[in-house]
Amino acid sequence: MAGMITFTMIKPDAVRNGHTGKILDQIISNGFQIRAMKYVHLSEAKAGEFYAVHRERPFFKDLVEFMTSGPIVAAVLEKDNAVADFRTLIGATNPAEAAEGTIRNLYAKSIDANAIHGSDSDENAAIEASFFFSAFERF
Repeated sequence: MAGMITFTMIKPDAVRNGHTGKILDQIISNGFQIRAMKYVHLSEAKAGEFYAVHRERPFFKDLVEFMTSGPIVAAVLEKDNAVADFRTLIGATNPAEAAEGTIRNLYAKSIDANAIHGSDSDENAAIEASFFFSAFERF
């Protein structure tokens, strides 16, 4: 399954601003199949656990606060070359640098409120997918 799945979260800012449907449509229109999806409001503990790799960084507290500020949509997506293709689709982390037509170019407001998360490697896609969806623990 390596290379075939990626994980995404539509972040609280995009959900709050009513962009969930448009983002999902763009994902599907670009050839991704949704294999699992849930709408959830992260607790501070769950957000801290998910972002534990950043615990020592100065932005950790703000990141956890942002990710718990409203519901998110978590999803596992499938497509050949999923991670790389999805990273291209979402655009640069900083929406000011995101290519025209990418999800962050269209829906993100800032580097902090950047609308969407995408896994950065096949290994992290499997870890992140299994964090939210038990069916993906085998990856």
